[in-house]
Amino acid sequence: MIKAIENNPILTIVTVVLIMLSFNIDVLNVSIMEARNFITAREMITDGNWLLTTMNGEARYQKPPLPTWFTAIFGLLFGIKNILALRFPGLIMVIIIAVFSYLLSNKLLKDKTHSLINGLITITSFYVIGIIIEAPWDIFTHGFMCIAIFQLFQLFEKQKHYWQHTLFAGFFIGFSMMSKGPVSFYALLLPFLISYGMTYKYKHFIAKLFSVFSIIILMLLVGGWWFLYVRLEDAETFLSIAHKETGNWGSYNVRPFYYYWSFFTQSGIWTIPAFISLLYPYMKSRVSNLKAYRFSFYWTIFAVILLSVIPEKKSRYLMPVLIPLAINTGFYIEYLIIRFRDLKDKRETFPVYFSFGLIALIGIVFPFVGYFFLKDIADVNWTLFTIASFVMLNIGIAIIIQLKRKNIKTVFYLTIGFIISVFIFVLPLSKGLQSDTYKSISELKTKAEKENLKIYSFGPVSPEMIWDFGDKIPQIKINDSTYNFPKENRFGILVNGFSTTDTQVLKENYTIVQFDTFDLNRSIPNSKKHKKRLVSFYYVLTKK
Repeated sequence: MIKAIENNPILTIVTVVLIMLSFNIDVLNVSIMEARNFITAREMITDGNWLLTTMNGEARYQKPPLPTWFTAIFGLLFGIKNILALRFPGLIMVIIIAVFSYLLSNKLLKDKTHSLINGLITITSFYVIGIIIEAPWDIFTHGFMCIAIFQLFQLFEKQKHYWQHTLFAGFFIGFSMMSKGPVSFYALLLPFLISYGMTYKYKHFIAKLFSVFSIIILMLLVGGWWFLYVRLEDAETFLSIAHKETGNWGSYNVRPFYYYWSFFTQSGIWTIPAFISLLYPYMKSRVSNLKAYRFSFYWTIFAVILLSVIPEKKSRYLMPVLIPLAINTGFYIEYLIIRFRDLKDKRETFPVYFSFGLIALIGIVFPFVGYFFLKDIADVNWTLFTIASFVMLNIGIAIIIQLKRKNIKTVFYLTIGFIISVFIFVLPLSKGLQSDTYKSISELKTKAEKENLKIYSFGPVSPEMIWDFGDKIPQIKINDSTYNFPKENRFGILVNGFSTTDTQVLKENYTIVQFDTFDLNRSIPNSKKHKKRLVSFYYVLTKK
């Protein structure tokens, strides 16, 4: 079994991603960033806004449109309400990141098995998966950049016949820019270039200057035309949005320089191996390829440093760091596979037993802990829970047995199996944890149309609510003192809450009747996870 996996590394990576993510990823809630992407894709289809992109009918130029084009195309093919289909382009980008991590590793190491380990660590790192939902544009910009980096590495290494690498690098850096501007250029490409220069040096660089200039021109043409088009077609709006976005870099979500120092925890299940792999004095005498290890180490560290310099910081911005970190972690896993049987020092063996033993323990206790949390919930698929319990328990026991035998390679693949099992069997059980107060707004549009009632919002409504509603929801309240009341004598409004002034203004002109409350929170009210913005009160207003 293991030989078949290692003899077909790319097929293995593709299969793992598809099995892990293509069955139940639609169970997860649509996030705020994802809702913005989906709404823009929907309005591309319904309104034809493919270039001058919109969200809820208003200009949405904050993000370039390439990822949204892919989303819209899948929406056209499989239905704009099909969450799995809309997320599938992101799944493809996860595959691309892992495949090109493997290909780059193989160029560095000339070792297919070690390179496969790197690829599998990449796709099972927490935020590489989470970013598909939390920030759809990020997985695209970094996925395309991974292809470009692989081409650049070959360009730098070769002395001739590198024009194809020049073309591919230029195009895919451009595609990365068309996904989220210069973000990946700064967070992934720049630290790669610094690390490559420090480790491998830029050999015969003068002869490649024309290729470098060609890449720059190509990336500007491919990645910049949309920005120029919008700048010319809707200059005032574009400049206003650009000014606000650039202002956020130094004034929004400002965090201290050291905010990212726990970056290795974003790798999730690989946290302890990732941390140990960063202990350069410990690792330098234990790795199979010191030069390649230095390269991945520098790449990881410089990526964190560059991100730390920017005042605006969010956890999801660390996602590109996980790509070189996966390669770096692979060196430690390879060392354990080769040497663990001979290790006697408890300082070396304890972290291994603790890290993988903890995973095994989670699998073993899952049936009991899972039952404790689900036993009082009515809507639980107990057949699925039984299967999940059986699988998780057996994987946990198998990890313990293989740890005892010091067979780390099998432990590693069992860990991959553990993560796959969580997505296939455990994730769907989260449906049963839905709060009783949850109420979708998806049927309101149909009901309102039957009553010939137009729906508006009084103040901002969350993107998740607009997406779930299924259409645009025009705003009546523009700001604290400006109102744009509709011409209809009777209409519906969604509101998160009224101020005293709002109530006075409305009561002077309308009879107000509350009909419903919509709550997209899966968690119960008053819990820390319950978000007020995901609640909307529905009123019908009739003109006096």
